[in-house]
Amino acid sequence: HKRIALLYFFTTLAFFGAGGVEALLIRTQLAQPNGKVLSPDEFNQLMTMHGVTMIFFFIIPMTTGAFGNYLVPLMLGARDMAFPRLNALSYWLFLGSGLFLYTSVFLGKAPNCGWFCYTPLNTRTFDPGLNVDFYALGLIFNSMSTTAGALNFIVTVFKLRAPGMSLNRMPLFIFAILAVSLSLIFALPSLTTDLVFVELQRKLGFHFFDVAHGGDPLLWQHLFWLFGHPEVYIIILPAMGIATSIIPTFAKRKMIAFPLVALAELLVAFIGFGVWAHHMFATGLATTTLVFFAAASMMVVIPSAIQIFAWLFTVNLGRPDFRAPLLFIGGFIALFVIGGLSGIMFAAIPFDQATTDTYFVVAHFHFIIFGAAVFPLLGGLYYWFPKVTGRMYHERWAQASFWVTFVGTVVTFFPMHIVGLLGMTRRVYTYEPHLGWDAYNLSETIGAYILTAGLLMIVANLLWSRFRGVPSGPDPFYGGTLEWATTSPPPPYNFAVIPRVSSPYPNWDREDREEDVRRFERGMLVLETGHETPASTVRDGFLDEVLDMPSEYRRARARGVARKGARRGMSSVPYAQRVARPNGWWGIAVFVATEATLFGTLIGSYFDLRFKAHHWPPPGVPDPKIAVPLILTAVLVATSVPMLLSVRFARRGLAGPTCAALLVALVVQCGYLAMQIHLYVDDLHHFSPAATAYGSIYFTLVGAHHAHVVVGILLNAWLLLRFATGGSRYRLVGLEATAFYWYFVDVLAVIVTLTQIYPSL
Repeated sequence: HKRIALLYFFTTLAFFGAGGVEALLIRTQLAQPNGKVLSPDEFNQLMTMHGVTMIFFFIIPMTTGAFGNYLVPLMLGARDMAFPRLNALSYWLFLGSGLFLYTSVFLGKAPNCGWFCYTPLNTRTFDPGLNVDFYALGLIFNSMSTTAGALNFIVTVFKLRAPGMSLNRMPLFIFAILAVSLSLIFALPSLTTDLVFVELQRKLGFHFFDVAHGGDPLLWQHLFWLFGHPEVYIIILPAMGIATSIIPTFAKRKMIAFPLVALAELLVAFIGFGVWAHHMFATGLATTTLVFFAAASMMVVIPSAIQIFAWLFTVNLGRPDFRAPLLFIGGFIALFVIGGLSGIMFAAIPFDQATTDTYFVVAHFHFIIFGAAVFPLLGGLYYWFPKVTGRMYHERWAQASFWVTFVGTVVTFFPMHIVGLLGMTRRVYTYEPHLGWDAYNLSETIGAYILTAGLLMIVANLLWSRFRGVPSGPDPFYGGTLEWATTSPPPPYNFAVIPRVSSPYPNWDREDREEDVRRFERGMLVLETGHETPASTVRDGFLDEVLDMPSEYRRARARGVARKGARRGMSSVPYAQRVARPNGWWGIAVFVATEATLFGTLIGSYFDLRFKAHHWPPPGVPDPKIAVPLILTAVLVATSVPMLLSVRFARRGLAGPTCAALLVALVVQCGYLAMQIHLYVDDLHHFSPAATAYGSIYFTLVGAHHAHVVVGILLNAWLLLRFATGGSRYRLVGLEATAFYWYFVDVLAVIVTLTQIYPSL
């Protein structure tokens, strides 16, 4: 997990550099009226790439992929993430999506429709080139990467905590990562649906957003902001988690109101899903709708304010040591409050409508996205740099870099409030003189170069310290969480003995750390016979079992001593009698939640188009059949019985009956799929998905369901081949997970079929 984290770190750092160069070119173009640095098309491409890069290829992967991957197992007392291979896959998908997107820059076909790429600007009528296709396909693969990472984090947090780390003893950083991961699981499917819709419309002539054929242009905005506004909190929550790690360390006391802060982090993520139309106040939505979303926009202030007051009280009641990491957190709080106050102003509907698409919005957005999200990242770089490298950074140079970066940030983004109120709209590539914008734009450009200088000072400090810094030792700051209980840098196995936890700040519990030494000497929970990590129960963190994890490195031997009885003290309860669900089951459960959300957006889109249509289906399209789809669905649902029986047989160790039950289920499922494909082709002969919005959403929804049936059939076929050679504990986990997936597919089949035949009911 640490190597993957470093891969994420350096890759996102490269993308950050690219996004920074794009920002400097934009600011240089706007430094004076009638700028000639960029052409209009070049400006549109750079502006779009800057937004997409900073959000999708820097902030989110840096906070989750780099910081999360490195720190979460260490803070939990684990030796790896729950699914190491999935972790690696998520990185390579991320890298591939980024390289694919930046290929468009060198081809002169970079996305040029803005980072939210509104329709109709994203349709072939207005953008016939490949620009939007690079945008859509690149972000689809990026979403797959991020979803895989979020799934991994959720299962890791639920299942791989050290013994004794119940949910109420998790570090606040872990609560933040958990909130972010849950948000990603439920937010990304709407973006993926949106991107698939636009690609189908561009390449196959579908009509999701085409009014002339029954489509709805606002459907793009609804789906995009169903992801887009939770995404703001996805960006800010890891920053809050970093703040809650740094503040107690340098305030030299535990966080004030710890349970409230943990709850507030989860509430920020939850409330964020009810605020998406906050971005659509100028689209003509009903006033009653706007009032609801305005109220929701104000509600999110409550959990944010809880955290701000907790941070300030913790510093005030402690003995703060204002070293560089804490300075960056102080800057974060100041910028977050400024950005939050301007955000509350947007909850006032008339003000929002008056300032929509002006630089006032750009100012608010950057105070939150850069000031509030990036400053804790910079503080976190300094804070955990000794842990990752084993060397200290240069403190005075670090403090100087903070002040330069802070001044550059304020000088760059604060004047945007004023120029926005003066009427300057976003996305303009130049402007005429004598509008009163000249001085403000020049100061913003100067601020951007000051900000760049501050960031380069940070890079120079860390590079110099990596090779010339003094050795840091394992715990130079006397931090409270478990990553400071091991060496710097940590060994491949993280901990010589799995630590005991009895509070949210386990490194400050000296008795527990002394007990770890005694357990190491007795050989308890050393786990030196392979790449092993303990699994725990979800709620209370009780020890459940030892997992053999896939690994490339040779067996870790703590202090070079091979100890016998590594599993001494472990639970000896047979797997079939355990109450706690295994990692594989939790993984498929989170995946099912993602797929349920995906189909929720598809079905929601179906009814959005239906309620805005005068006739459904439109004239000339036959009403859907009722009897045959219902009969086929009943047949598919019946396969739950052999799937259930196969699990029961496998738990008893009966490989033959398990294979027989799986074979029965597989044959029936294949028959169902064959009949459904026949009906699908028959429908294509009667009406086309490229003729009306009804046909577009009908064939997309039904086709997506068929694709999920294919996935289930492939899983069953793979399990049948595996069980043909005998059963095992891991094959049983795979069977339980696949059976759970099929139960979901069966329920989904009922919902999709009822939606499909709805016009005929």
